[in-house]
Amino acid sequence: MDIRKSTETDRVAIAKIHTKAFGEEKGPEIAALVNGLFDDPTAAPLLSLVAVEKDRLVGHILYTKSVITDTDTPVSIRLLAPLAVLPDAQAKGVGRKLIKEGLDQLWDAGVDLVFVLGHPDYYPRCGFMPAGVLGFEAPYPIPDEHAGAWMVQALKDGVIGRVKGKVQCAEVLDQPQHWRE
Repeated sequence: MDIRKSTETDRVAIAKIHTKAFGEEKGPEIAALVNGLFDDPTAAPLLSLVAVEKDRLVGHILYTKSVITDTDTPVSIRLLAPLAVLPDAQAKGVGRKLIKEGLDQLWDAGVDLVFVLGHPDYYPRCGFMPAGVLGFEAPYPIPDEHAGAWMVQALKDGVIGRVKGKVQCAEVLDQPQHWRE
């Protein structure tokens, strides 16, 4: 399996990955969100990676630019949203490989922190930890029973503990329906 940056010609296949991975109920909404983020100038610079197995796209991950408000400390952050793997390729490490490659490329690009709203049993295996208790507020309130789903990973030492504040995401993602886990 290869991980590479997505291209414009991958957009239809990427939409299908999200539609199939998230199912008939949520899939079309997530696919539309991804397409919107591709075209949203407030999401740039973004990092879009695909997993390719035998010339077939089986997974996709998107990292978009975000900022931390209420801080005087300059910090570069990205938001991982969303990650999708085709159902027949799940539980084979595709998602973890996409996350790792993305984090490696973001580290090389000088990004300090990466945030995600996701499954609290999955993302900690990839190095993420609860963000709220560290002083990072999500763009929309996360109910207490789902607080563990709002997570962060530091790519640079010394940022966590020195920086706190509210994360402001790209305009397309800045809708309350996208902030429910």
